[in-house]
Amino acid sequence: MNENKTGGSAGPMSTFMPQNIDAYPLEFTGSGGEYFRVWIVNVLLSIVTLGIYTPWARRRTAQYFYSHTLVAGSPLEFTAQQRKMVMGFVLLTLITIAYNIAANTGQDTAVGVFLLTGALLSPLIWGSAMRFRLGATRWRGLRLQFTASWKEVYIASWPMFALALVWFAVFFGMQMLSPELAQAMEAVEEAEEGVKRALPSFTPAMGGLLALGLVLTVLCFIRLEYNYKSLLVLRAQVGAERGRWKPVYMDFVKVWLATVAVFILCVVVIATLIAVLAGSSIALLVATSDKLGFWLFVIIFASIIGGMLLLFLASAPARAYREARMFQLLWNNTGVSHVARFKCHLKSGGYVGLRIKNMFLTLFTLGLYRPFARVSEYRMKLESVTLHVKGGVEQVAGTMVRQQQGGLGDALADAAGLDLIG
Repeated sequence: MNENKTGGSAGPMSTFMPQNIDAYPLEFTGSGGEYFRVWIVNVLLSIVTLGIYTPWARRRTAQYFYSHTLVAGSPLEFTAQQRKMVMGFVLLTLITIAYNIAANTGQDTAVGVFLLTGALLSPLIWGSAMRFRLGATRWRGLRLQFTASWKEVYIASWPMFALALVWFAVFFGMQMLSPELAQAMEAVEEAEEGVKRALPSFTPAMGGLLALGLVLTVLCFIRLEYNYKSLLVLRAQVGAERGRWKPVYMDFVKVWLATVAVFILCVVVIATLIAVLAGSSIALLVATSDKLGFWLFVIIFASIIGGMLLLFLASAPARAYREARMFQLLWNNTGVSHVARFKCHLKSGGYVGLRIKNMFLTLFTLGLYRPFARVSEYRMKLESVTLHVKGGVEQVAGTMVRQQQGGLGDALADAAGLDLIG
């Protein structure tokens, strides 16, 4: 896929004449205390109803954040029909139950059909969800639209199908490099009859093939993320104006490489800290304790458990760093045709620090701090973005409203898509 072919496309030529550019910082007027009341009601009702309240909870959450998000002084509106959200939730629940029944009862053919059908329909589900979400968003009477065709959605999904080919090739490549592997797979069935076979040897060539498969898997996931985000922006439309997109695939790869570097750094720091603490504790016990064997076992066991927990937590800074960098990349390189553009001044270090603080406070409060954490993270990201508009926002919004489709088009847009992605 040619990255530059669509990267600079902005859809139809804008009807707006060049004017002075006005800046409008985005604002969030909500608070952690307000959202806590919404959140705790959602949690309690979801528990009481055994999860049935989930689509209503999601709608209340979306309405809260939308109504407190000010763009050029005007709030966003979430206008999704509750019936459609319930339908999407029920559909996914039934599919999940059917899959679990098939998997737990040993119906391998049915499980295979479920997985294959899910893979083939996942682009359709994603496109339907994006159409639903944008169609449910209003601002100053303007309705957002996702205008991508299903052909474009499936073309953008090619990394998903390439991923299947990669592991198909890895599977058969491993068998070619080690004929004993195929025999070992047959031995799984023969083992029930008492037949034993030696395990196949793992050669460097097999390791290289497996490593290549893992690298290609990561690159496919990155490419899929790039394709979906670029398609979402380029085929998003407000009035007659389409989105503008500048990033290229390598921008995403660089963010992921930096994220891996941050994760490795965190792992090294935590592993060093654990080694120093464990070594100091052992040295102290050797010098002072009579029950050395018992305390040595306790220290080693605690070090292993603590190390596993801390290594899991080590991914938190890396995930926060990636989220901040990706947010910067997207909002510094997108716009609305030639009418508006965005600028983002989010600091990666500040966001990582906020995420770590929120993570520990959420753990210490057994999850009760989660709504406050969510509001603080949303506020930091949102208020780092500034909207730059050519001309007065009243004039621009009024012109876009006149460009919109009539009542029939609005009704059709509301009827399109299902809320299938949480």
